[in-house]
Formats: sequence, structure tokens, C-alpha cells
Amino acid sequence: MGERILLTGGAGFIGRHVVGELLGRGYEVCVLDALLPQVHDSAERPAALPADAEFIRADVRDRAALTQALRRADAIIHLAAEVGVGQSMYEVERYTSANDLATAILFECLIEQPVRRVVTASSMSIYGEGLYVDADGIPVETASRPTVRQGDSWDPLDQRGRPLIPLATPEWKRPSLASIYALNKFVQERTTHIMGPPYGIETACLRLFNVYGPGQSLSNPYTGVLAIFASRLLNGEPPLIFEDGEQRRDFVHVSDVARAFADALVSPQVVGKSVNIGSGEDRSISDIARSLAGAMGCTEIMPDILGKARVGDIRHCFCDTALASDVLGFRAAKDFTQGLAELAGWVETQIARDRVSEARSELEARGLVA
Repeated sequence: MGERILLTGGAGFIGRHVVGELLGRGYEVCVLDALLPQVHDSAERPAALPADAEFIRADVRDRAALTQALRRADAIIHLAAEVGVGQSMYEVERYTSANDLATAILFECLIEQPVRRVVTASSMSIYGEGLYVDADGIPVETASRPTVRQGDSWDPLDQRGRPLIPLATPEWKRPSLASIYALNKFVQERTTHIMGPPYGIETACLRLFNVYGPGQSLSNPYTGVLAIFASRLLNGEPPLIFEDGEQRRDFVHVSDVARAFADALVSPQVVGKSVNIGSGEDRSISDIARSLAGAMGCTEIMPDILGKARVGDIRHCFCDTALASDVLGFRAAKDFTQGLAELAGWVETQIARDRVSEARSELEARGLVA
């Protein structure tokens, strides 16, 4: 039997895939998950969670349950978090407690029960806007986007009013925290790297870009954009797209992400680092919506381009994968067209409650859409 790995939040979308990857590599796995109603349809153990994994239903902030889960643990993959840029801007206490306080409690417990390594899930959201260059080729790390359209463009401009050109974002790009969720993930990341070394714990953080694949919560309007679009299309409704749809993102399949987490448990080069995990390919949000509609056989349903921006959103951010290649030997293996077809096939077997309009109304009521 291999090492025993504790996965916080391991019953969620990414967690279940990581569990499968770890079991396939011979690890013993324990999952600690609160099964939050916004993500999970039931308070019972998810049927999709591999049967060979031990399961404890509890919140990471429950010290007694966490202490029990840590017994015999050799390493931790810390996935537990509230996820949602928009929602974090009005559920501030909830997000900060579930993300940052929970991580603090985890490391307090680890003082008494240390493990070999902790790998924490971080997010591309900490970058805010991605890396740009100006018209003279000079890198710009601190781009800020207009909250309203300037002329025909939503793109950030330089000091002379010229559009900035987006580049793949590397890990050295300084953070620009544009939402409470981004702040939470940055705090989780820094807590991990600050608390590990004094207690002899190796640490690594993976900055995930847009993760997609079968198993996402289709009824959670604050989950990944592909799942949100799929839920709308499944209900015969058009995907709602803010701004003009030309925002560019990096989409990485959940199977590749699961592999990256498993590799991060053993790679000596990743220790002490925060590493991007993405595909290295960028796509516009409007192209993504149309491609998904095609994969689901809904080509007649065109996306609804809203021409409005949400507070906390960014314009362009996609992944520079060079460091992941160097320290993890990571390269995304899943072809996007194949991954999209796989997602579409799974979605067709599901029932989804479309709550996107409800979520949009929540944001508009608080003045978070301009």
C-alpha cells in the first residue's frame, strides 16, 4: 500500500478526478468534504466518488473531524474552497471563512500532526489581468481594464490610450487582486508557503486556469464558465456573455489537472513554488460558447452578448506553461475538441437547474454589473 493522502474538498468536481488518479497510482485516499448544497445535490456520499476512498463528511473548520482525518496522513491535497468571483463580492465573510480561515485551521492542526507535503489549489484569478505588452513591446504587469467600454473596445489601454496586447501569463507576473475570491486564493497560497517550512512540511501551490470536463456542477451558477454555458444550452437557453465575448481564457481538462496534482505530490522541483496549470492555448469566450453549442447539437442557440461588465472580472488571462513543464514535466494531453465532445456527451445525460439569471439578478441588485 502506498502513502495515505488526505484530500480536503475531495468530493467535488476536481477532487473526484484527483481521487481516481491517486487510487490508480496505488495511494490510499481519505476525502474530507462538507458537501455544500450549492455544489452537491445531496448530503450523502456522492455516487461518483470512487468506492475505494475513505469519506468523512465534515468542514475543514471542524477541528475534531480534521484531526481524525489527519491521522496516518502522509500528504495533503487542499482543494476545499468556496468558488465564485462574482458571489465573493457580496458573500465576503462566507468566502473568507471557508477559504482563508479554513486554511489557517488546517495548518494549526498540522503543527501537531505534520505531514510530508501539502499541495494547495490556487487560481489564475490572483493575477487579475494577465500579462500584456504595450505598442512598444514593453511588458505591462499592472494593466487595469475600463469598467465601461471605451469606444469600441473593452481592452486595457496604456497611458497614451493605445490598446495593450495580451501575452501568456507567467508565474512571475505580480498579483493584482480584483475580487475577494482572488484575495482568498492568494492568502491560501501564502499561508501554505509561510506555514510549511518552519514545521518541516514541503509545500506547493497549483494556480489552476479554467478547468472543465464531465462531473461539474451544472446547477451552480458560480462554477466554471463551460458548465454554466452547458446548463443554459441544456435548458434551451442562450449562454449569457458579459462584455463583447472577446475575452480570452485558457481551458484545461480536469484529467490533466488531476495528473498535475498527483505529480506535485512527488516532484522535488515543485517544492516551495506556485505553478500555473493550463493548456497553453487561449480562446475567446464567444468562440467557446459557439463550440459548446455545436458539440451539444444546439447550433441554432446563439450566445446572448450582454455588453455589460461584472465587477471583479478581468479581460484577458491565459497560461504560460513553461514552469509547469520544467518542475512537473507537465503538458496538457487532452485535445480541446475531444474534451468538449466528452463534456457534451456527459451533459446530455444530466438534469440541470438553470440559475444563471438568478445569479445575474443578485449581482445587478448590488450594483456589481455595469
